[in-house]
Amino acid sequence: QLQMKESGGGLVQPGGSLRLSCTPSGFRLGLYSVSWFRQAPGKEREGVALQSSDTGPISYANSVKGRFTMTRDNAKETVYLQMDSLQPEDSGVYYCGTPTGIRGQGTQVTVSS
Repeated sequence: QLQMKESGGGLVQPGGSLRLSCTPSGFRLGLYSVSWFRQAPGKEREGVALQSSDTGPISYANSVKGRFTMTRDNAKETVYLQMDSLQPEDSGVYYCGTPTGIRGQGTQVTVSS
C-alpha cells in the first residue's frame, strides 16, 4: 500500500520548535513533490507548505511564513517541516501528501503551556 508516514509531533510550549519528518512507504520518493497540511478540530484543512514540483518554489501559508521551513533530503527519502516560534493556533494534526493523493495518517502537534 502506498502511503506517507509522518513523525516528530508532540507537545511543545509556545515559542518552542518541532521538526516533522515525512517518508514514503511502499514507493520511492523520486521526483514526487510533497506538501504539508494541517487540520485542527472543527477547522478546514489548511495547506501549510505547498510545492507543485520536487524542485519548484515552496508556497507557505501566511500564518506560518517566516516560522516554518520545508526541506527535502532525497538521499534519506525524507521531507522535513521545521516549525519554529510555535503558537497554540499551530496545534493540529499535520500530514504530508503528494499531488497524486498519497498521504499519511498524520502526526499530532500540540502547542500549550
